[in-house]
Amino acid sequence: MRILMRAHKNPFRVVGPFHHLTRDVIGGNVGNLVFSQAAYRLLSTRDATITTSKLIGLDPAILNDRHDQVVVPLANAFRPGFADELRAMTELIRGLSIPVVVLGVGAQAWTNGKVPATALDAVVTAFVKAVLERSASIGVRGEITATYLKRLGFGDDVVDVIGCPSMFMRGPDLAVTRKVDEITTESRVSLNISPYLRAIGPFSVDQAKRYPRLMYTAQDRNTLELLLTGQYPTGVSRPPDSPTSLDHPLLAQNRTRLCLDPATWLTYLRDFDFSLGTRIHGNITALLAGVPAMVLAHDSRTLELADYHEIPRHVLPANPEGLDAAALYASADWGPTVAGHAERWGAMARFLDRNGLRHVYLPGESPHGFDSRLARRHFPPPVQVGGTWLTRREVSLWQWVRRRRATEPDGSTA
Repeated sequence: MRILMRAHKNPFRVVGPFHHLTRDVIGGNVGNLVFSQAAYRLLSTRDATITTSKLIGLDPAILNDRHDQVVVPLANAFRPGFADELRAMTELIRGLSIPVVVLGVGAQAWTNGKVPATALDAVVTAFVKAVLERSASIGVRGEITATYLKRLGFGDDVVDVIGCPSMFMRGPDLAVTRKVDEITTESRVSLNISPYLRAIGPFSVDQAKRYPRLMYTAQDRNTLELLLTGQYPTGVSRPPDSPTSLDHPLLAQNRTRLCLDPATWLTYLRDFDFSLGTRIHGNITALLAGVPAMVLAHDSRTLELADYHEIPRHVLPANPEGLDAAALYASADWGPTVAGHAERWGAMARFLDRNGLRHVYLPGESPHGFDSRLARRHFPPPVQVGGTWLTRREVSLWQWVRRRRATEPDGSTA
């Protein structure tokens, strides 16, 4: 089986920090690499040859000749900001004669789960129709997306709720246990943050004071630029007290890390007692590492997955005063997350079978080949403030890129 998989980076490709910065290898957020790597691992059977691509500017005739199937893991792709990519993928898919399978796509909405009728509906409809002409069903994140697609005319017979592939990195296996009875000032807490959220700034400052061993586990490209160059990108929203400058306590005290690959991210998180924050894949990665995690939900893309996978969650209030890691930890129960995982894996496995995809947890298959190959790779360590991450040549090149950005009216780097 020759599979072409949409991914920003092949899991085995080792890329240095400078290339991550200049070429956006993570697609804006390293969480993208978690669900694509999970899908890659699941489908790495003995007879599978998997090639990765961003699916941009490809010739459908060549793909039809060189591949047997296209697999497209997606996140919250049904959103206005992704409309152009959806149109491009739709055109590509229409030119394919081979099966196309979409894993874990989600709609963007507020925490009430309502997706308003907009011009995006036509874009999504065209995309889903193109996919369903080449597959038995489409796999969606949760009930919010399923309800949205039903409004567009796609019923339960062609829509399967399967959650996110990242939660099935290890198939039916998931173990999450409390390492400590309670969170104290001695506890190791990993905080993941969406820096553009106004409420998250004051919360991050407050929690940094309360918990001296708390670390900010960053995952977005803008923060990577800050860590590598000392400067946050211009023209990007920076609410008060957000960790977007070196003056923020979590950066000034060298309490920020950003892992460039899922392998180092998983290893890094294993030593923590608790993970919490607004980043769904930051918390899913913690769960995969066996660490209790809680999602601070602020829209449907996080809420939908947290609800489906029964990950403890708390809706982020506009005023975070009184919100505290210790209380959140005390209120959470990871029993349902673990107890229901096998049933949810069953839904994923049935979806794969329905769409002609074999996986490494079938009899006679094993993930050992993927794991042993990944273990031989030496990925960069977590990026932090003050490290010698860039060579002099790279620093000079980046300064040139910055100057060019500043002189172009649209802010692009051409």
